Amino acid sequence: MSAPLIFLVAGEPSGDVLGARLMAGLKQATGGQVRFAGIGGDRMIAEGLDSLFPMEELTLFGLAELLPKLPNILRRIRQTADTILDLKPDAVVTIDAPDFCFRVAKKVRRADPSIKLIHYVAPTVWAWRPGRARKIAAFLDHLLVLLPFEPPYFEKVGLPATFVGHSIVEAGVEQGDGAAFRARHGIAPETKLLTVLPGSRRSEIKVLLPDFGHALAILAQRHPDLRVVVPTLGKVAGPVREAVAGWPLAPLVVEGDAEKYDAFAASTTALAASGTVALELALARLPAIIAYRIHPLTYRLYRRLIRVKYANLVNIMQDRMLVPEYLQGDCVPDRLAEGVDRLLSDPTARQAQIDGVAEVARWLGQGEEKPPSRRAADAVLAVIKG
Repeated sequence: MSAPLIFLVAGEPSGDVLGARLMAGLKQATGGQVRFAGIGGDRMIAEGLDSLFPMEELTLFGLAELLPKLPNILRRIRQTADTILDLKPDAVVTIDAPDFCFRVAKKVRRADPSIKLIHYVAPTVWAWRPGRARKIAAFLDHLLVLLPFEPPYFEKVGLPATFVGHSIVEAGVEQGDGAAFRARHGIAPETKLLTVLPGSRRSEIKVLLPDFGHALAILAQRHPDLRVVVPTLGKVAGPVREAVAGWPLAPLVVEGDAEKYDAFAASTTALAASGTVALELALARLPAIIAYRIHPLTYRLYRRLIRVKYANLVNIMQDRMLVPEYLQGDCVPDRLAEGVDRLLSDPTARQAQIDGVAEVARWLGQGEEKPPSRRAADAVLAVIKG
């Protein structure tokens, strides 16, 4: 029997991370007897994927950002579906990015129902648009979910779902070496250090970094000895370095996960864009505030549809504002500075966040015998075997 061919589709950096870990898990589970095709970013390429086209073409957020790129997106949907139909893989695993992935999956299902379709990362039907569960059950064969409470939402409409845990627990976020980071960058042990995380998308960086910089100008007056570190990704490192060059407090820009996790361990608190990084900060036990702003039209649409009170998963899982959120009109320099200042100045506030995250870490799958990526790999192979 030949090695199974698995076609993977990731459309954004967080999906690229999940995809790369899944590829590693599949290699481990099969003793390396597995083949890959599909679309992914740098991490999946490093695991051996020859990406059909640059994943960055799909990394968009919100209606206002999507519309100018829509013709190319539609072309890529057709290209991806046609490639899958030509290759006839043993399974297709689409990863998050539902706007793109589900359109591809539906085209494939209509053209060749024999191809097994698996989606990794459940739509948040518990937060908004619950009817999506029944809709995706019509064209998917299996769903891999990150949170333990998610399977029943899909199983009740006939879509098998496997809880695999959140891949973020595999990242080694909590293993950073803060002392080594401070020594490496000449930061004294007693100096307060702020980590600033402006996001992984160019659109996020363009919107958030100016306000983050103005917030730092306010903080510099209150904490003149404060040091600032800005971890970033290679593909957006250039724009980030340009944007922070004129900031006060001479920010240190670092790249790579090792530097980022060391920075987390070294830091006093963080200012971060909403997203997967909020979970990383929680697992690293680094107190933070979360900030985000999207196009007003997109936001108004989302607010009419979303059924949860909070923006980041830590707060959603806790059903309380454990990590302060500054969204839309609250995502302005003076309020951001006030939120960061409180965490810099109040050890009790910092400790409250640290104490609150242990249960979240357990819910995400921390401490399980098999890591999430291996559990996801086992589930994919089980679907292939039928």
